[in-house]
Amino acid sequence: MQKDNITGNVSTPTARTRHRRRSQEAFPEPSKENGGHLLVDDHNKYKSFLIRAYSTIWMIGGFAFIVYMGHLYITAMVVVIQIFMARELFNLLRKAHEDRRLPGFRLLNWHFFFTAMLFVYGRILSLRLANTVPASDKFLYRLVSSLIKYHMVICYSLYIAGFMWFILTLKKKMYKYQFGQYAWTHMILIVVFTQSSFTVANIFEGIIWFLLPATLIVINDIFAYIFGFFFGRTPLIKISPKKTWEGFIGASVTTIISAFVLAHMMGRFQWMTCPRKDLSTGWLYCDPGPVFKPEHCTLPVWFTKWFPWTEIYILPLQWHALCLGLFASIIAPFGGFFASGFKRAFKIKDFGDSIPGHGGITDRMDCQMVMAVFAYIYHQSFVVSQSLTVETILDQILANLAFEEQYALYTNLGEIIQHRLTGHS
Repeated sequence: MQKDNITGNVSTPTARTRHRRRSQEAFPEPSKENGGHLLVDDHNKYKSFLIRAYSTIWMIGGFAFIVYMGHLYITAMVVVIQIFMARELFNLLRKAHEDRRLPGFRLLNWHFFFTAMLFVYGRILSLRLANTVPASDKFLYRLVSSLIKYHMVICYSLYIAGFMWFILTLKKKMYKYQFGQYAWTHMILIVVFTQSSFTVANIFEGIIWFLLPATLIVINDIFAYIFGFFFGRTPLIKISPKKTWEGFIGASVTTIISAFVLAHMMGRFQWMTCPRKDLSTGWLYCDPGPVFKPEHCTLPVWFTKWFPWTEIYILPLQWHALCLGLFASIIAPFGGFFASGFKRAFKIKDFGDSIPGHGGITDRMDCQMVMAVFAYIYHQSFVVSQSLTVETILDQILANLAFEEQYALYTNLGEIIQHRLTGHS
């Protein structure tokens, strides 16, 4: 054993070796033998690369199949992802010794989780649920209308029940741990649901508003890894030492170009662009909005001297996609940096091991969460018409009025229109 000259603490060689090994794993340094590449120091880098690539192919294939199945299946996928993320985050501060002294305490965490899920998805999907139930089935229609009307009361009652449950289970000498878990649970709910709720909202606005932003994040992540793997020399940020400027710049250029091209490809399919107004799974047909209708664009003279094209047709969506690409390249990676700092604070490499070569579900969703919020805000601010439309009014009537009230409105409106027509004649 040796004594630390600064602190005076006694440390064993085993402890110092273990500490040194962990530090080297967390903060790799470029070596001179391989030209200063940050990712080449790992002796198993090619094995890791192949495992990561294999998992990526499986994830992309499964993701593509679920997207093809439609809105409800994508929403179900988001719910499953949320459950895995919550489990990984719950386990970060979990202490087995304390949990054994608090039977049922883990169940309380999940009670708050599913209450939050009912609240968030109830608000998002209530209108679609009302549009799905046939008005001819009066019992079911009244039941659904009542659930929608008293949705907030039900959720609040469930939350208060959980709150009382928590207070009644407080144990002496366990207060600090229990209140810490209570606060941690609520932080997880904010992080997971506040952001992922925007994901579900994007899905029902049109699959493209979910798929395009999500795909851009995947492209940016893949090419940041590839460019950093083969060309990375300059560290980008200390909190995430394997990130390089070469990977960041290469991925940014690739992502922006991909955004412009993918928007042109995706914007031509109605099943991706049409919003879903109910919870059915049928094929969608709709009149594409202005953002999906090609516009004529004349190319400048200097361009025609080098290329044979004099004019092209561009979807307005493609210009919006450039904004999404810029955000996915420059801002969204900070979600990953935040997650890296978070993991360093807890001294863990990954949030979990659900995906070989990638870590846990949370490790793959850090940037996606940031991107989903931006995509929703951007869509509502710059794409959706802010004026009141007949369709918007009808949606509100169907969601908030009972069948008798809807019929009364229909009768009164018919009388008003008939009176106006008679007066004009």
